[in-house]
Amino acid sequence: MNPINSSEINVGIDTGQTYLDVYIRPSGEFETFQNNPDGIRKAIRFIRQFKPARILIESTGRLEMAFFCAAHKAGLPVCICDPVRVRKFAQSIGRLAKTDKLDAQDIAYYGEMSKPETTELKPEKLRLLSDLLTVRSQCLDMSTMQKNRLQRMPKTVHKSIRNVLNTITREIASIDQQLDKLVAEIPHYQARVDQLTSAKAVGKVLAYTLLSDLPELGKLNRKEIAALVGVAPFNKDSGKHKGKRKIRGGRHKVRTVLFVSMMSAIQCHPTIKPMYQRLVAAGKPKKVAIVACMRKQLTILNTMVKNGTYWDENMA
Repeated sequence: MNPINSSEINVGIDTGQTYLDVYIRPSGEFETFQNNPDGIRKAIRFIRQFKPARILIESTGRLEMAFFCAAHKAGLPVCICDPVRVRKFAQSIGRLAKTDKLDAQDIAYYGEMSKPETTELKPEKLRLLSDLLTVRSQCLDMSTMQKNRLQRMPKTVHKSIRNVLNTITREIASIDQQLDKLVAEIPHYQARVDQLTSAKAVGKVLAYTLLSDLPELGKLNRKEIAALVGVAPFNKDSGKHKGKRKIRGGRHKVRTVLFVSMMSAIQCHPTIKPMYQRLVAAGKPKKVAIVACMRKQLTILNTMVKNGTYWDENMA
């Protein structure tokens, strides 16, 4: 870690549905702006005068995106940070109270101490791809809820439930068409999807998810990419005690789609199926075996992208 530079300006922003609370460190200035286009413009004008080394804003379910896009366009260095890490950092320095101003202050202090790298703004088409995939996932969740209701509710309401299910099914089909069209419009996106889907048990949804939400694929080694996605087990040992290794953190969205793809892979994949069977036969819990298979699949895809190759069963 670089030495602390007290003259370096770090800006912490606590984001809400209505307001942006902005704290300037180390000067201690604090202002609140509305989280709308006019308020964001005012916030950027206020922040720009301090010539910050970095502006830190937490990932808060897209509430931060309007500011992030505007600040990126204005040429300001913005870092989208993990709210869990910021909160743990605040607790580590003894912060128990929690207000909007204190949160913004803690975010700025976290930036000064950890110096995270600036977050790159994904191209507009990739942002749209990611948004469509999010909505598709939400539709699938709603479909599952309705199917569960169909089993529990009396037959007198089955027609209404089926109507909702049909609507959701049509919407998923519409989203799939939009995804295909969006990728087809950009040749190098289509080429990457074709490369990924050449691998066994990799469908379009997984390929689109990797394209939009894992741009690091092919740029990191196998351990780094596994840790980034959150399929690398971490030790939990102390002295003579050997704790149970567990996965944690990572890209939840990527990991979820990768997990779903494993349901097919463990049935038919020429490399992953025997690997899964071997692990289960050795006494590993099925979930642990599946995570190991996810890691194997991710390693295969990472190698394919890194080398610019298509699926080859002999190299898996």
